[in-house]
Amino acid sequence: MADPAGRRRLRVLLSEGSSTSAREAITALGLAGHTIEVCDPDRLCLARFSRFVHRLHHCPGLADDPEGFLAFVRDLVTRERFDVLLPIHEQGYLFAKAQNDLSPHVALALPSFSNYACAHSKAGFSTLLSELGLPQPRTTFATSPPELRAGHFPVVLKSALGTASRGTFIVRDAAELERALAGFVARGAFADSVLIQEFVAGPVEHAQAVFCRGRLVAMHAYAQVARGAGGGPAAKVSVRRPVVRAHLAQIGEHLAWHGALSVDYIATEDGPRYIDCNPRLVEPMSALLAGLDLTDLLLRVSLGETPEPLPESRAGVRTHLAMQALLGCALDGGSRRNIFVECAHLMTRSGAYADSREELTPARTDWPSMLPTAATAVMLLADPRVARRLPERFGSHLLTPRANRIIHGMPDASPPAFSSAG
Repeated sequence: MADPAGRRRLRVLLSEGSSTSAREAITALGLAGHTIEVCDPDRLCLARFSRFVHRLHHCPGLADDPEGFLAFVRDLVTRERFDVLLPIHEQGYLFAKAQNDLSPHVALALPSFSNYACAHSKAGFSTLLSELGLPQPRTTFATSPPELRAGHFPVVLKSALGTASRGTFIVRDAAELERALAGFVARGAFADSVLIQEFVAGPVEHAQAVFCRGRLVAMHAYAQVARGAGGGPAAKVSVRRPVVRAHLAQIGEHLAWHGALSVDYIATEDGPRYIDCNPRLVEPMSALLAGLDLTDLLLRVSLGETPEPLPESRAGVRTHLAMQALLGCALDGGSRRNIFVECAHLMTRSGAYADSREELTPARTDWPSMLPTAATAVMLLADPRVARRLPERFGSHLLTPRANRIIHGMPDASPPAFSSAG
């Protein structure tokens, strides 16, 4: 598919190929005609199943060997010519620390390491919201199990670091609290603060944006229609949220944000209550199908361009992720029959998927992308309990508490931090 804007085709390196965000970025980049290469420790990652991926580089995992992963990427961009390095997931945390070592060899868009760390940490983001006077559920911090046991129910407990709901627990009674405590102790979460947040009922929405040196360039927001694996959305509908756009602009300016930034929030009658932040694009195909190409904007910002701000995407565009829907059905206790019914709804575009477009595995434009979804359906129909083991199988690209400590101990090779308050 030729680029309608006539822009030059780029050689782009993605920092991983296992996440849904990476899989969707591959589609957006491939449709634009770019040459895509991917680094990933898993030879059977989602990126393997795409006609758009020119080359998959097998590398050390961020989870187990962040120093080896960084050395691999640095060597790759030094030896070969890439136009842009896209930190599509938590690898951005490492790249922000080492960006002065990487930027002479490849273009990338990241803020300073300290500002990235502020947005990436749940505790740091909560503190930032308080400093800016932006809405969030009532939040306190705990550094030991007795402080958690002294609280009331229901409550949401979060470790300072965590992705895809890892380290996040909704606690409604004492038994759930003890299970959460066991998880925190196993992860070493009390080395940092554990967040205790008031449970706020309401629909979950998400917004993602691209910034250029502190200035918001574009934003896309969507509401969660159906819940999938890890608590993320399996079905979405795009929405317009001017208040969220204004809040994101405030956050980005304060942090001099450069690159992509996403937030999750509860949509209450009194407005948004922010509950999480991800310093990256999260599943950008929803925005593209609603008329806003955030991936292209991120490339342009990475290359040093200064795009003019764009209006929000179209509202009312429905999209879904079939694989997430099937996994979510199984994780919610679905039987084989439930999973079969979910498959039928997906195939016939009925139920939650009526008038909806698949964003994760676009069979018409990239037929190999359907293979992992088909395999997932077969495995779940054979044994729904497989859904609980899959996250452990595909997690070597994620940031762990141990990897976080190693990265913090690395020599700082990032630009100095800046904020509008400083």
